[in-house]
Amino acid sequence: MTSPATDRTDVRRRVLLAAPRGYCAGVDRAVVAVEKALDHYGAPVYVRKEIVHNKHVVETLAARGAVFVDETDQVPEGARVVFSAHGVSPAVRESAAARNLLTIDATCPLVTKVHKEAVRFAADDYDILLIGHDGHEEVEGTQGEAPEHIQVVNSPDAVDDVVVRDPERVVWISQTTLSVDETMETVRRLRERFPHLQDPPSDDICYATQNRQVAVKKLAPDCDVVLTVGSANSSNSVRLVEVALDAGARSSYRIDGAAEIDPAWFEGAATVGVTSGASVPEVLVDQVLARLAELGFGEVEEVRTATEDLMFSLPRELRADLKAAGNGDPRPRREGRRALDVQPV
Repeated sequence: MTSPATDRTDVRRRVLLAAPRGYCAGVDRAVVAVEKALDHYGAPVYVRKEIVHNKHVVETLAARGAVFVDETDQVPEGARVVFSAHGVSPAVRESAAARNLLTIDATCPLVTKVHKEAVRFAADDYDILLIGHDGHEEVEGTQGEAPEHIQVVNSPDAVDDVVVRDPERVVWISQTTLSVDETMETVRRLRERFPHLQDPPSDDICYATQNRQVAVKKLAPDCDVVLTVGSANSSNSVRLVEVALDAGARSSYRIDGAAEIDPAWFEGAATVGVTSGASVPEVLVDQVLARLAELGFGEVEEVRTATEDLMFSLPRELRADLKAAGNGDPRPRREGRRALDVQPV
């Protein structure tokens, strides 16, 4: 019996592979920070929350000696702890200091930028509307910078519930990993209610999130199925699934890896799109492509909409210790990608 993807011989079956995809500069920096901390200080190295939202990455680092905890009070007094790429609130920093913890701050610099915006607008006594998802670690960290000034707006439908003190002193900021389109719709509705709503000084949705969404928008109209490699708690990965559907894909699925692929998804399909969230190592994409090739989708074409070359220095605390030891390359490595036999579209 043939598989659903290979029961016809008259259809050209192909994969459209999104580029950019996978690791962004902030994720690369955070993951390498934990790796280098383990190499330099030895295990265990504690990490508050998941360093990035990817199951494979967390499990791999845990196998090397990283210990993931929910809060700093679970870290032995005086031990070393890494703050995740999503950032933390001032209260978390204070808690770590009270326990004499040695901290390595792996917060993505683009998240730090949003934190600084929140602090500045709060100092100017603005009501700050933080567009994002309640309970997400990044949102908790940002809101913690000025909780008396910030309220979270979860979606366009939540706009009607917003209450401000002065409609002429209102500003919006956002979680960095949201859907660009949904965020702009939320802003549009907010501005209908608050015509004097101010914009942040620069775009808060990170370049990598936007680039991955743009690439998916380009390939999705030509795809019967789009697969997004990424974990369920990865906001930007979940958004890519939605973006693919909105852009015209017939169906769209999120998977942690190749083992979750269901051949039934490809019944009657000719073109499969593949992308990955900003916290996904390329090895997982390679495994997905190999599985798709087994199902008859062996031809791979890359759809590139941007080239990313941004790199961030490693966290200051770690960089200083590595330099003192004489082995400090101040930059994380960009994850190497195997050479694919692909043709650009």
